[in-house]
Parts: sequence; structure tokens; C-alpha cells
Amino acid sequence: MPSQWFIIQTLSGQEHKVKESIEKRVKSEEMQDSVKEVLVPMEKVVEVRNQKKTVTNRKLWPGYVFVDMVLLDENKRLIETAWYFIRETQGVIGFLSDPPQPTPTEEVDAIKAQISISEDTEKPKVNFAVGETIKINNGPFLNFSGVIEEIDPDRGKLKVTVNIFGRNTPVELEYWQVEKA
Repeated sequence: MPSQWFIIQTLSGQEHKVKESIEKRVKSEEMQDSVKEVLVPMEKVVEVRNQKKTVTNRKLWPGYVFVDMVLLDENKRLIETAWYFIRETQGVIGFLSDPPQPTPTEEVDAIKAQISISEDTEKPKVNFAVGETIKINNGPFLNFSGVIEEIDPDRGKLKVTVNIFGRNTPVELEYWQVEKA
């Protein structure tokens, strides 16, 4: 029987504990044939704390864990041992739907692609808009204000016009060097 992706609802903040618990129990209860993979989708986020750039991980879907498992037989009936295995895991509220419905593989592939993209590029915690006024909180233009002229999300940079000695000067800054004014 092929495995399918299912979404499990967990207690808030318990996603990693549920993931670790399922992975431990898979080995001890010999459920390797039923549970293939457990996923807590995360992305990297950049923010500035105390004038320093910090990279943190943020959950894409707080309160949910994705599990690749064999839960339905060929007649689309629930396999009780697998169902109870998940339901009896500490921190699990239940499956997203009742009866559990598989999540399309394309959606999970899109989520995995989003995770791998976030590994390469750091996403700012704050979203900026062209024309918005910002305050520079790092670098040679510390405490200057400016207006965003251009946003380059691929490079994580902003083109900002700053008024220096009465003249408008274009400056290129990274996301983490600015904050909303």
C-alpha cells in the first residue's frame, strides 16, 4: 500500500515534541512500515536584535505536523493500528479532518520547495513597501531616515533615498539594517 501525507493538529508549541515522539515510537513499536516521514515545516527569518543580525527559524504552519504514512487500506478504510499510533502520541489533538483525508502530494512538494528556498535565502521578519519611510539602525547611516525606492527580495536589499547635507542620496541597504519608521 502506498503512503500518503496527512496533517496532524498538535497542541500549540508542541510540534517538535510530537515529531520526536512519533520518530522514537516508530522504532520502538516497529511501525516503520506505516510511518515513513514526519515533517514540521520551518523557514529562516532574519531580524535585528541589539544592533545584531540574528537568524531564527519560524514555523510555517504553527500547530500542525505533516506525516507521510500508510493510514488507509486499498478500500480507503482506516487502518486502526496506525490511527491509534498517531492519536495516542502525547501532544496530538487529532487529524485535521475526521475521517482523515490525505493531503495532495503536490501541496507537500510545494511546502518542501518553500523550505529548501528558505534554506538558501533569508527572509526578513518585516515586509517593506516602495515609498515607505524607514529608519536605518545599522551602518554608516545609523539613525538616518529614508524612503524606499526599490526592493530586491532575491538579494535581500533595499534601495533607499537618504537626505544627507540637504541632498538626496541613493543608498543600498540590507533588510536587517533598517526598521519601519
